[in-house]
Amino acid sequence: MVLYRSSRRHFGTTVAGVAALLTLGVPAAGSRSRPARRDGDTLADFVRRTWPEGAGGTVLAARGTEPVYCAGFGASDRAVGTPASCRTVYDVMSVTKQFTAAAVLKLEVLGRLRVSDPVSRHLGPVPDDKRAVTIEHLLTHTSGLVEGLGDDYDPLSREELVRGALASRLRSAPGAEFRYSNTGYSLLAAIVEKASGEGYEPFLARHLFAPAGMTRTGYVLPRWPRHLVAVEYDSRGRSQGRPYDHPWAADGPYWNLRGNGGMLSTAGDMLRWHRALLGERILPAQARDRLFAPHVPEPGSESFYGYGWSVQDTPEGPLAWHDGGNDWSSALLGRSLRDGVLVFWVSNQARRDGKWNLEDRAEDLTLGIIERVRAGDA
Repeated sequence: MVLYRSSRRHFGTTVAGVAALLTLGVPAAGSRSRPARRDGDTLADFVRRTWPEGAGGTVLAARGTEPVYCAGFGASDRAVGTPASCRTVYDVMSVTKQFTAAAVLKLEVLGRLRVSDPVSRHLGPVPDDKRAVTIEHLLTHTSGLVEGLGDDYDPLSREELVRGALASRLRSAPGAEFRYSNTGYSLLAAIVEKASGEGYEPFLARHLFAPAGMTRTGYVLPRWPRHLVAVEYDSRGRSQGRPYDHPWAADGPYWNLRGNGGMLSTAGDMLRWHRALLGERILPAQARDRLFAPHVPEPGSESFYGYGWSVQDTPEGPLAWHDGGNDWSSALLGRSLRDGVLVFWVSNQARRDGKWNLEDRAEDLTLGIIERVRAGDA
């Protein structure tokens, strides 16, 4: 079963996001067959022949806490010839949502909120049609709220985001069905600030990233050398600059993007995040496991949505994953919950007109990496 995400909106354009097939057993009807194994084919060989020619990016794989593969491809900045590497900083797009969800559960552990709280408890009076919306509805994309309120780079404040979300027309009744909503995750970021008394990024940095050892993840708090931050490219290969070259507030992206996307990170920090989730450094086990509980089915797929993660049962156990996509970049983070296999890949160019589309290779790339890590082919 192929899953498609709705991508970001840049300057009013909406396109399909990353596609990822996550059935790890027999392919579903209508899906493509798994890529054939070649004799002597190592993980490195497989990634090299599957990664699109000319695309910049990084691929990471791990088994448990130990990395088994990490490599960069192409350039992170073509103008000066900077090669992509495992140190390159990328926009991880909607992978951000799992950080927001973990922050909400951290606040519940701290006694600052409950996921069963109506949003009005933290955001103030709401219209009658939103009175039943809870924090859990936001976490699971079942609030009925709109997908977005405008362009990622519109100069929208937190207060304007809250007003716009609460004034918007619901697409479905709260709790009735899954409808992916970036606006809902931005509201969660606002609730994180209200409940904690801290800014969204400072709270994540103190309670999630620091305990996990993630010093290169954030919006503006890490002081990355500029040359390490990847330039993004459109489908014609034209530079779109670095993420923070676009209109941002002083403390990060404006509120159409904050909390639901736009976080910058590295392959190394994604490994540290994975390691933290294997233990209890950021959340006690009972709270951590709720991130990956299959809370609501995702229409048209075999996946369920947890809190900031999609989860799918496979013959090898549940696989938790989330992708991210915009007009320019693509990423996917997947974790096997039974055996601790990790795959993370990210590219600063999602497609090349007339040549390739990373969306078309996401299935082979993701499944092939997982299969080879399990087989010890690294």
